[in-house]
Formats: sequence, structure tokens, C-alpha cells
Amino acid sequence: MAKRSPQQVASQARQRIGRLRDTLAAIDYLCSGTLLKSLMQCGKPACRCHVDPAAARHGPYYRWGHMQAGKLVHRYVSPEQAVVLRRAIANYRRVKKLLRAWEVETERLIDAEAPHKP
Repeated sequence: MAKRSPQQVASQARQRIGRLRDTLAAIDYLCSGTLLKSLMQCGKPACRCHVDPAAARHGPYYRWGHMQAGKLVHRYVSPEQAVVLRRAIANYRRVKKLLRAWEVETERLIDAEAPHKP
């Protein structure tokens, strides 16, 4: 296997960074946190949710937990908001992976353009 020249390594790293940028540019919604779905039991003793708690709970209700000003905050969201939040949270995790990949490519680029001398 032939060793690649520093110019080839740099060129390939720049191409990968370009693809990463394009992928990042296509992302619209972005949100950190966790989306929880739950079924609940109400406070009315005669309600159907107390007669058969496993089958007749109320819901589903969606709660979004995220950090805000250094504190964990939970808030209820509608089912429509939950759909958008699920996508935004998945995008956030994907962006974090893409940024890690960009960091790796940047390190390759730095090594190719200015090789380390012991």
C-alpha cells in the first residue's frame, strides 16, 4: 500500500470537511435534552384509571427535559411539539457526532500542512 503524500491527506481532509459543512447546513431544528412519554393516573378515585391502572391510564403526555441557565428544566409539550422536538434532539446528537468528525479531520489537516517535528 502506497503512502499518501501530505498534499493528498490535506486534500482529502478538506473534501471531508466540505461534506461535513454541507450536512450541517441542511439541518434545521436543533435542540438538546430528552423527550419523555408517560401515561398517568389521575386523582379521582372513581376514575377508570384506578380500576384498571395498567390498561386505562390517561395520556400519553410528553415532557421535555433540558438544561436552561445551568439547571434541569422539565416542561409539558403537545404531541405536535413532541414530533418536532424528537427530530430536533436527534439532529442535536447528529451535529455533535459531525463536529467530532470535523475535529478529527482538522487534526489530520494540521498534521499534513505542518508536520510535527520531534
